[in-house]
Amino acid sequence: MDAVRRYNILDTPPDGAFTRVAAMAARLFQVPVASVTIVDEDRIWFKAAHGLEGVSEIGREPGLCGSAILADETLVIPDTLTDPVACDNGLVTGPMAVRFYAAAPIITGDGHRLGTVNILDTKPRLITQDDTATLADLAAIVLDELEMRLAALNALRAEQDRRVEQEEARERAERDMTAIQAFASTLQRTLLPPALPVVPGLELACHYATASPQDVGGDFYDVFPLDDTRWAFFLGDVCGKGPEAAAVTSLTRYTLRAAAQINPDPERVLTALNKALLLDPAVGTRFCTAIFGILEPHKKQGFTVTVATGGHPPAYHLRGQGAVETVQPKGGMLIGALAEARFASHSIHLAAGEGLLLYTDGLTEARILGGGMLGEQGLAAFLAARTAPVSAAAIVEDTVALLDATPHGAGDDVALLTLSVPLADAVDGLTASATAHTIAPVGEMPESRP
Repeated sequence: MDAVRRYNILDTPPDGAFTRVAAMAARLFQVPVASVTIVDEDRIWFKAAHGLEGVSEIGREPGLCGSAILADETLVIPDTLTDPVACDNGLVTGPMAVRFYAAAPIITGDGHRLGTVNILDTKPRLITQDDTATLADLAAIVLDELEMRLAALNALRAEQDRRVEQEEARERAERDMTAIQAFASTLQRTLLPPALPVVPGLELACHYATASPQDVGGDFYDVFPLDDTRWAFFLGDVCGKGPEAAAVTSLTRYTLRAAAQINPDPERVLTALNKALLLDPAVGTRFCTAIFGILEPHKKQGFTVTVATGGHPPAYHLRGQGAVETVQPKGGMLIGALAEARFASHSIHLAAGEGLLLYTDGLTEARILGGGMLGEQGLAAFLAARTAPVSAAAIVEDTVALLDATPHGAGDDVALLTLSVPLADAVDGLTASATAHTIAPVGEMPESRP
């Protein structure tokens, strides 16, 4: 129980990372129900559940979850009615009528079992040793996410403590402690936001697609408020894929959010992320690219946008009537590769009828007819040829259509984030929209696209 409390996870809001693990488990094993559970003293609490509506916790009665958390290895019950303990469990005898159950324990480095990753079916079935190993890998991903949340919070606390000691100011120390509490709340936010926020006077749209439904992607993005008038946004790409890349993505996202609360200057934020990646031994040699920006209402109309980049492709400023300009401050090294990395920032005015497109390199590396890559020049030419009005949603839709028109779609993960300022006679206020697509592995035809 002390180990569970250490991660501060019980009764936290839904989180995109854990929700995706449950959805991935259901998809990989083709079962109707999958969940990520955490054990408490007198209950088993669902951090994420796929295919299970209206249930947030169950009792610790033996048979299924209550038995799985006591085991060091993956528990598999091919037919619950033939199992002397499971046959009396409420999930078996009740309306769900569970007939198959398998669960891998989430085990900490010091040997404590926090909970399980579970898959359930209403008919008996068998799974292979490779399947049980895959289920154990999913449990390891959940532990990585918990560790990254904890590591980011501890790193922020340590940094704040050093600032307090250096400045020797009681008032500053009190403010910093308040900020730390805010950071702890920030760490509860989802890995990928389920919806974009409403920013007055701005239209937002996004797109996220993975190259394979079986790989954990390393692309990320977010938009969040700094105060009553200013907003921050970022988009980036972690080197590699899989559980290790997902762990770095989690640390990156939480660090960017937290650093912006201390000092929102884009260069300072990327510098803080660079230090965090280099100081964490779990990151190893992995690095990332990112673009981080601040939105501030312009005194006349639109927004002043200040961005800094770290090894990331340029953003595109769409000014209407085919006018397209790159936004890429000079400098900006890879993040997490060198301790002496330096970053630069640049400001633009985003006026009414204009937009800003951010993307990851999965877009420009998409293969076009003839086998070559789309490239930055190809993307710029495509944007310049658009005849539709500058609208965040329309830009995302057109760019996704461009990807769909390529022979194999994107060969890598793709994240898009678009901002636009509506014309005064177009809409009053703001709209925020998001689209999500899953791209089939390279060489296969996608089954469907929403």
